Formats: sequence, structure tokens, C-alpha cells
Amino acid sequence: MNISFEEKIVVVTGAAHGFGRAIAHGFASRGARVHACDVNEAGLEETIALCGAHASAHYLDVGNRAEVQALVPSFGAVDILVNNAGGVRGQIGRPIEEISESDWQAILDVNLSGAFFMAQAVAPAMKTKRSGRIINISSGAGLGISLTGIQSYASAKAGQIGLTRQLAHELGPWNITVNNVAPGFVRSNPATERQWEVMGEDGQQRLLNNIALKRLGSAEDIAAMVMFFASEHASWISGQIISVDGGK
Repeated sequence: MNISFEEKIVVVTGAAHGFGRAIAHGFASRGARVHACDVNEAGLEETIALCGAHASAHYLDVGNRAEVQALVPSFGAVDILVNNAGGVRGQIGRPIEEISESDWQAILDVNLSGAFFMAQAVAPAMKTKRSGRIINISSGAGLGISLTGIQSYASAKAGQIGLTRQLAHELGPWNITVNNVAPGFVRSNPATERQWEVMGEDGQQRLLNNIALKRLGSAEDIAAMVMFFASEHASWISGQIISVDGGK
């Protein structure tokens, strides 16, 4: 299956490392013009160095609607949006009574509100073109429970899955598809490396035993699913959530 994105304008959020970097590189290597967005400027520069002349870096807090509305229209008519920005903002699992309002909101802002604000920003041009692809990156935590025990993360990712289904029906009449990739545990960034270490050997083995393929995947495995959703091969697929997790 030969997939090309020549002359396509692609926006990838959370592009400074991990899944976002692999996704940005995947599109750039297939001819797309990639706008890589993140709050991690140093990481963004590394991503751009990997992607080459087909990519540009943009500082953006996706949870800030004003920033999103100011920046995204400058990209022109976006063909593909990948809402990858997310994570736990340095938090760890704690009892519910210890969670502050700001702790709760910080994770919702980047994982859920950010996906909404970005979709809101690209939708008008996509409607005008009567064409577009929106791919959200959620998590196995949105379909089950969070391995970290972080309540807001599980809630935000479940909410993002609901947003995916809702927008698929709202935007479908304009030939805009909206789909969701739910990755399993992948050692793709400093946060997941810390989680892996905290598990210890016994926890790591339990995790592997619960995976059908008995091994962890890579950021490139997630990017491959995104490439498919963004391609013409997926033109009649919308509102779907695909787990890329080695089999559970």
C-alpha cells in the first residue's frame, strides 16, 4: 500500500517527541508540508531537524483557545489535523481527595480541550474545501483505566473518544472524517520511560504478559495507523477508535 501526502498541509500537535515526532516525520517523508506544534521548543527543533525542509516549528499551547485561533489560520487550508498533544503534565496517581482543581484542569486542557480547540480552528477551511481528516490520539486509558491511576487523564481520553464520534457525525456532511487512535503502553518519551522504571521487573513482565504479542510497540507503530486514517484508503471510515496496543 503506497501512501503519499504530496501537497497536503498537515498539522501535528505534541510534535516535540514520541508519537508526535514519529507522526510528523511520517508525513514529511511522504511529501506533506508539516506544521509541528508544541510548547517544548527544544524538542520541536529536534523534530524539525529530523523532518527536514518539509516541516516548520510552532510554539503553541493547544489548551489556550486564543493562541490556537491566532496561529492555525496562518497555516492556510489544513488538509490533515493530528491532535496528539496530551500527557499527564508531570502528575502521578494520587487518591481522589488529594487532587486540586488546577491539577484536574491542567490535564483536561491539553488532552481534551486542546483537541476541541484545534478541530474548531481547522473546520471552517475544511468545510469550504469539502475535504479533511482529523485524527485524535487518545489512549487505552480512554477505553479502560489508566495505568497511572490519574483520574483526569482517564476522563480526558474517554472524553476525547466521545468528541471523535460526535465530530464525525457533525463534520461528515462536508466529507471530513474524524477518527481516533488509542495506543497501548509505548516507551516513547521521558514520561513513559519513568513509568516503565517505576513498574519494576515484576510489573514490566505483567504488562507484557497482558499483551497478545508479548512485546511493546514503537512510536512508528502509532504513526502508521495515523497515516492510514489520513490516507485515501480510509475515505469511508469515520468515527472509529482503533487500539494499537499489541492485542489485549
